[in-house]
Amino acid sequence: MIEAKNLTKKFDSIVAVDHIDARIKDGCVFGLIGTNGAGKSTFLRMACGVLKPDEGTIQIDGEDVYENTKVKGRFFYISDDQFFFGNGTPQEMMTFYKSIYPSFDVQRACGLLESFSLDKRRKVSTFSKGMKKQLSVILGLCANTEYLFCDETFDGLDPVMRQAVKSLFANDMAERNLTPIIASHNLRELEDICDHVGILHKGGILLSKDLDDMKLNLHKIQCVLRPGMEAGEIPGLEILKTERRGSLSTITVRGTREEVEAAMRSCEPVFFEAIPLSLEEIFISETEVAGYDVKKLIF
Repeated sequence: MIEAKNLTKKFDSIVAVDHIDARIKDGCVFGLIGTNGAGKSTFLRMACGVLKPDEGTIQIDGEDVYENTKVKGRFFYISDDQFFFGNGTPQEMMTFYKSIYPSFDVQRACGLLESFSLDKRRKVSTFSKGMKKQLSVILGLCANTEYLFCDETFDGLDPVMRQAVKSLFANDMAERNLTPIIASHNLRELEDICDHVGILHKGGILLSKDLDDMKLNLHKIQCVLRPGMEAGEIPGLEILKTERRGSLSTITVRGTREEVEAAMRSCEPVFFEAIPLSLEEIFISETEVAGYDVKKLIF
């Protein structure tokens, strides 16, 4: 488990990460969402031991990361600005990482390079942005580490490649309990992969919750109510948001599914049904309650 306590990093007068407390459980996908400049990359660099915190700690299973070679061997960091040797090839990069990560799977890496149509003997400097991202993911996965830190990993990948990368993540999570930590400025990119999402804003964690917990307690109801009845008048509902188009009302409510359906039946509507919320809708609802307009922050 990765745990940050009171984590803070400043650059002169700029507070990049501001007293963050966060816990990342093993075997889940943690999505770190925020605009450019929100502190995502700084958080990841401290988590990787590249930067030393000014205050607080960040630890993996109780051990500090900074200047801890043993702990650093447990993760692979894919930065937004990936590093490759000046005239290096994928084959040379594999050899390099094999010297750092003893469990690096060269055979699997070669197979994935072939699957992604990447020539292992071609100079990486001639690759496109998307091809370099694909190579970084392949190298990261084949290092066989417990944790994979990804900074804007899906940026530059086309939709087909994004799904391919997500499938690889899911496969490694199932087979060897990999824990990916993915920073992105776009919440929609993480819609179908994350178990836990944290929103980072102005260096601090605005919201951090398990998606399953939120999905179980947030519901969107479409209904046609009896004439003269308004959605806000339904007893027993904690209503977060209402919209109305003609006779059709759309209500976002908090509570268990059983409680919500019982409340709806009690008011005898003409029609009602529960519709799954998207990740975007969940976070818009949660952050609006907290007084923030998340649409201005991350979309």
